[in-house]
Amino acid sequence: MRILIVDDDALICDSLKLMIELEKDMTVAGTCKNGREAIRFFETEAAPDIVLLDIRMPVMDGVQCSAELKSRWPETKIIMLTTFRDDAYIRQAIKNGASGYLLKSQSGEAIMDTLRAAFRGSMVMSGEVAEKLSDMLHRPVKKKSETPPMDESLTGREKKVLTLIAEGRSNKEIAEKLYLSDGTVRNYITRMLEKLQLRTRTQLAVYYMECKYGKDS
Repeated sequence: MRILIVDDDALICDSLKLMIELEKDMTVAGTCKNGREAIRFFETEAAPDIVLLDIRMPVMDGVQCSAELKSRWPETKIIMLTTFRDDAYIRQAIKNGASGYLLKSQSGEAIMDTLRAAFRGSMVMSGEVAEKLSDMLHRPVKKKSETPPMDESLTGREKKVLTLIAEGRSNKEIAEKLYLSDGTVRNYITRMLEKLQLRTRTQLAVYYMECKYGKDS
């Protein structure tokens, strides 16, 4: 798999590049210092499989960059990489279509495992970020007037699948819980993505949380 590293910290870039180049199944497609350089890379070079994208950078930050990349190159998988544990950043990056979110404090082995999981199409997050999403799920429900209504086109079964996605369940776990086949679960997810005009199952989880807890969760 080809990986583009985007970070304004040269030391971080060099460290990630060194780690990735030691892996037999990975190559570094290039490095960029900000989101604008990353966009130019996509415009002039072959698109990488995965982008490791820092959140806070000059010229164009990771949140803006992720939105443009997913809009123009929707198949690209993006892993947000940061030192900041900020709920708003997590939520916005996921809304933009990021496949995962890692803290720079993660070990090299954990980062490599995350890259492979994202390449396979899995939703990936560091433990700290997963805990934040779990906390959001367990906060008290806001008054109905404060939360957006769930799309009426969703069927009862789709809403059950959506709830389990928000709990972090895999397709296999959802299938076992609802006595369905894995293929049927995938079909439900595909239909929900189409109805809600979303791109990833992670965005489905955020949609559920906003409907249940409000956009300021």
